[in-house]
Amino acid sequence: MSKLVPCMWFDGDAEDAAKFYVSLLPNSEITHVQRNVSDGPSGKEGSVLVVEFQVAGQPLVALNGGMKMEYTHAISLMIHCDDQAQVDSVWNAFLTHGGKEEKCGWVRDRWGVAWQVVPKVMFEFLSSPDKAAAARAIQAMMKMVKLDVETLRRAFEGKSAA
Repeated sequence: MSKLVPCMWFDGDAEDAAKFYVSLLPNSEITHVQRNVSDGPSGKEGSVLVVEFQVAGQPLVALNGGMKMEYTHAISLMIHCDDQAQVDSVWNAFLTHGGKEEKCGWVRDRWGVAWQVVPKVMFEFLSSPDKAAAARAIQAMMKMVKLDVETLRRAFEGKSAA
């Protein structure tokens, strides 16, 4: 069991959210559903209280807290995508299921949770000893909504205006 597990708050649809999240990436599954043992603020006896699940091996918890809570950008979940195909797949899944695009690779799901959909190569660009190349990649990213690997690469390599 992981010692640190992010817990996300929902108003009655924690199980629906968890089912959607596990559909996004391989190595994802619902591992446990805990039901309410009595009537309470989070639901009637027998209704879903907590859903434990993993997305790409990362443990998460969805809690039906009994009222709607708003998420902010103060915390987000980041998905490191292997390539553009995975960026596109994950991004499109969010949008198809009621999500909203935001700038710089951010998307909000239909529950308001902020996600960052980032190609792994972006971290290589950012950690490059070539600071000018890294800066060009960041400047290109700042102009994007969904991140585009080839545009980022061209900017990093100095082959396009950033």
